[in-house]
Amino acid sequence: MKERKPMSEFIEVVERYPIPDIPTVDLPEEDGVPLETNRHRIQMNLLIDLIKYLWRNRQDFFVGGNMFVYYSLQQVSNRSYKGPDVFVVKNVDGRRPRRKWVVWQEDGRYPDVIVELLSPSTMGEDLGNKKDLYAHTFHTPDYFCYDPETHRLMGWRLSGTEYTPLTSNQHGWLWSEELGAWLGLWEGVYQQERATWLRLYDTIGQLIPAEAEAERQRAEAAETRAEAAETRAEAERQRAEAERQRAEAAEAELLRLREELARLKNP
Repeated sequence: MKERKPMSEFIEVVERYPIPDIPTVDLPEEDGVPLETNRHRIQMNLLIDLIKYLWRNRQDFFVGGNMFVYYSLQQVSNRSYKGPDVFVVKNVDGRRPRRKWVVWQEDGRYPDVIVELLSPSTMGEDLGNKKDLYAHTFHTPDYFCYDPETHRLMGWRLSGTEYTPLTSNQHGWLWSEELGAWLGLWEGVYQQERATWLRLYDTIGQLIPAEAEAERQRAEAAETRAEAAETRAEAERQRAEAERQRAEAAEAELLRLREELARLKNP
């Protein structure tokens, strides 16, 4: 009988390496630097209000202004905070409020539209480093710059990895594919300040109102309808009064004729 050789025994060793968590870092929400002018603040809030009203029946977007956008831990460690004046992110839950936009907490979503309000102190950055960042890192499809002082409006559409300048229409407006609306200038009073404002226009060229403007328009329309109804009611009352007076006059004339006829029959 052959001697049976012992079988080799194999033991599988699995090494486990701990996966580090993303470090908890302090993400400031503001840098304490105010907007250039009060007009810049009003213009920023106006654009935000217009976009909210334009998409008032939607909840799949977020629009913010003067907020930091965090896109990498290296950016945080370098304290290189970037805050577009106005930005829009589509296909996200817009019901949740944010005080900053943290890309890695938003499933990697970057802004789809960015609007920067130019000033002498920011123009070089907005047209240089920020423009490159928005094109090459953010891949933001629509980028616009507006100078409230000179009323100059510029816009670009991302083509590949570079921005292509947009061509204005006969009114000087620029089309935003992402918003589905025109960006154009409008001279008038907003929040008690007369200026040339950057506004939105719909596909047929009508001015898109902010919520407060729309409410005022609805109130004015309701007042106009009420005044028209009151005018019609007053006209109806006057017509009814005239009919009553004619009826009374006709009845009085009939009575007079009867009395005259009776007198003629009985002289």
